[in-house]
Amino acid sequence: MRIESAEVVVTSPGRNFTTLRIVTEDGVTGLGDATLNGRELAVASYLRDHVVPLLLDRDASRIEDTWQYLYRGAYWRRGPVTMAAVAAVDTALWDIKAKAAGMPLYQLLGGASRSGALAYGHASGRDVPELLDSIRAHLAQGYRAIRVQTGIPGLASVYGVASSTAGGGERYDYEPARRGSGPRVLPAEESWDTRAYLRHLPTVFEAVRAEFGPELPLLHDGHHRMTPIQAARLGKALEPYDLFWLEDATPGEDQAALRLIRQHTTTPLAIGEVFNHVHDYTTLLSERLIDYVRSAVTHTGGVTGMRKLLDLAAVYGIKSGMHGPTDISPVGMAAALHLDLAVHNFGIQEYMPHTADTLEVFRTSFRFEDGLLHPSDTPGLGVELDAEAAGRFPYQPAYLPVNRLADGTVHDW
Repeated sequence: MRIESAEVVVTSPGRNFTTLRIVTEDGVTGLGDATLNGRELAVASYLRDHVVPLLLDRDASRIEDTWQYLYRGAYWRRGPVTMAAVAAVDTALWDIKAKAAGMPLYQLLGGASRSGALAYGHASGRDVPELLDSIRAHLAQGYRAIRVQTGIPGLASVYGVASSTAGGGERYDYEPARRGSGPRVLPAEESWDTRAYLRHLPTVFEAVRAEFGPELPLLHDGHHRMTPIQAARLGKALEPYDLFWLEDATPGEDQAALRLIRQHTTTPLAIGEVFNHVHDYTTLLSERLIDYVRSAVTHTGGVTGMRKLLDLAAVYGIKSGMHGPTDISPVGMAAALHLDLAVHNFGIQEYMPHTADTLEVFRTSFRFEDGLLHPSDTPGLGVELDAEAAGRFPYQPAYLPVNRLADGTVHDW
């Protein structure tokens, strides 16, 4: 099981993806997702220039040892670029090990703990009627849980809302990283008003509950835009509408900020999509300041890194809610689904279907039925890369937007 080759593939079937493909001397292939939205080439360079030379001739079966070698051996630990690169190697090695064993990855992780993973979809609208139509459409597709994002009066575009003016006609909640024409691409700039948001959002959830009743699980993403006291106010205001969770209510770097929010509201809290290591969570977990961890396999050191995090979360009764928008490639999504099926403390899985072009490049076997996701029983991850198709979609520069307040101050996007 010696590693014979490792190749970094950057492709852009609608958006940019960075993928690591490892091949052993006996021809077993493993894939790992290394996509970091808006910084894809940084991870590609880290892998090509610093990691791939270290992998050649290593024993592909020594997954934990390789994880520690790349994490501790670099000295410069953590950070999104490093941990995405480590994740790609780790996930590819798990893919190889499961293929060599002739079984789906979840079997190597202890077997299934459930028949499928509850998934939530992204409903949105520029106004309440458009939002209600979007929720109906998602329910018709089979979703049993819905994330609710809505336009704010006075703002031209808002994160997560399809058909925003600044979206250029594309679904904003599919790919907010905007591509540009010409040799120089700059981030789009958007405006934000937290007070308008705090006034408007409770009325949105009042309308949604009035239309769909009390049983439908509803989620909302604050996208790091509030101060702790603002987030506490929103969580309190949303309590009558029984949210499944309020996500990323405040920037996650200050873990102690969640103490203030927790003191003021019983709305469940989720955070962590910008985290990349279990150490980012130690205060949040040990003090039970959150209810769900939101990290992605792709950004948290792979299957090994994510399993370490989820095992620690389980000690404190905290569940998974892994990040799963379309800037996680089908490889990263499949890895998440195998963990979803295996771990005991599963909560919910974010799921946005990839585009037809993406699924031409990444041939998947996981399935979505009756609101549940299953990774399939194909050996390994159950995803294969079509290199010829990948070559038809070259990299295109793209940036996530920058947010500003009315006076021009840069704000959290």
